[in-house]
Amino acid sequence: MIKFNHVILLFVTFFLFSAFTQASDQGGQFKTLGNWDVHYIAFPSTFLQPKIAKHYGIERSGYAGVVNISVLDNRTKDTPAQKVKITGVARNLIGHRIEMEFKEIVEGDSVYYIAPIKYRNEETYRFELEISQGKNFKKLKFQQKFYVD
Repeated sequence: MIKFNHVILLFVTFFLFSAFTQASDQGGQFKTLGNWDVHYIAFPSTFLQPKIAKHYGIERSGYAGVVNISVLDNRTKDTPAQKVKITGVARNLIGHRIEMEFKEIVEGDSVYYIAPIKYRNEETYRFELEISQGKNFKKLKFQQKFYVD
């Protein structure tokens, strides 16, 4: 069972990282895909506190990153989190392909999906993800450059 203070610390870490990196080419972003606002961020796993990384089974390494996706229903004022299925791939600039395996995390009304990714210094990945919920199907594409800590 996930402890509430771990979830709060994880969210604070994601949001602080997002605010810290908005001016650079890394950072939290979102795209509106039909009735969904899809928030996404990719960052080095070393930004997570060791206890949080261990709790979620995330490897902390200068060569390991985390992709975090959350999907919100934008048709209502409170934009509730959505349970979806996410599949897809990441490709670096020379075409090396990695199948992304997302783990669903649910805590109260919050739902988000995390996946690990290994990288080298200044390696850029292009992510092509498919998000589905019943008959609703959307594609999310974004790019991220990673740096070794």
